[in-house]
Amino acid sequence: MIKKTLIFIVLSVFAHSSFGAVANNVFGTYQEQVDDAVDQALLRLYQTQNSAGYFSDKYGKTTAVPALVGMAYLAAGYTPAAGPYSDAIQKCIDYCLDVGENHEKAYMGDQDNGKMYAHNIATLFLSEVSGMVDEKKQKRIDEFLPKAFQLILDAQRIKKNDQNKGGWRYSPGSSDSDFSCSGWALMALRSAKLNGATIPDKSISDAVKYVKRMYNKDSGGFGYQNAGSVKPNLAGAGILCLELTGHHGDPMLKKTGNYILNRASSYKSGGHEEYGRYYAAQGMFQLGGKYWKTWADWMFPYLLKSQQDDGSWGGTYITAMNILSLTVPCRQLPIYQRDETVNDE
Repeated sequence: MIKKTLIFIVLSVFAHSSFGAVANNVFGTYQEQVDDAVDQALLRLYQTQNSAGYFSDKYGKTTAVPALVGMAYLAAGYTPAAGPYSDAIQKCIDYCLDVGENHEKAYMGDQDNGKMYAHNIATLFLSEVSGMVDEKKQKRIDEFLPKAFQLILDAQRIKKNDQNKGGWRYSPGSSDSDFSCSGWALMALRSAKLNGATIPDKSISDAVKYVKRMYNKDSGGFGYQNAGSVKPNLAGAGILCLELTGHHGDPMLKKTGNYILNRASSYKSGGHEEYGRYYAAQGMFQLGGKYWKTWADWMFPYLLKSQQDDGSWGGTYITAMNILSLTVPCRQLPIYQRDETVNDE
């Protein structure tokens, strides 16, 4: 226990310094509690990652989970170059690259059936961490990422009917689409474009058209495979995908914001609620104003109260997603920057 306590104290010093630059009004009255919760959660992830870079619990061997853990470190202000978690982030990078480099088409979805979800998430992570590593690791990323992006583009171009065109599904060869998988793919392509990769504008515009086809104008929610199959867990993804592709201020997004605020109880733990809560946090922060403040006043207390004594929320995937939700206001990940005209008043 003494050794663990000393590690926690040392890592906490670094963690608090990363949050210090964030304006208090963004976190409301929860700044100190959020700092402590994230400290404990990151330490737990650090302690449970194995030497190969993956985790032993549910989904932990898919590339998606090490990728989400890596993004959780980045979101809290840590980098692979230096600091107490640099080796952990490096292991996340290496694991994703090792899996993809061992596949002839750079597919990172074969490992433990992570499928296109894992490939999209891992591609997003590698794109976001690009430029933060040493020259040798950067060369690996530079050689690998174009292949990973191309696989996403090729999967989108599979012949599909008008309803599914522009989206993605479980496998690279799927002829249908679902919004959940498509949201991650769109984020990966947008990250690539921000990094200067050659991503055709048509691929982004086709994806945006697909997202809009999932919008339910009556409720303000978004559907899974059509506008009628509305799921609360997808509402935040709808806001985020459209906000980050140039649709800031669209009246439909405020209706979706109200849809989320009216259904806070739908984002409590169980099933895929961590995923929905993560996207809702990202989306509401993009909207700002009453949407972010009301959401934050619900989300922060809920997550702070439900955190376990070991610093986790019951599993690696859930813990990583909750860290990403708590650190939304830190704006450390380039992909999630928001329009500078948005405020939190």
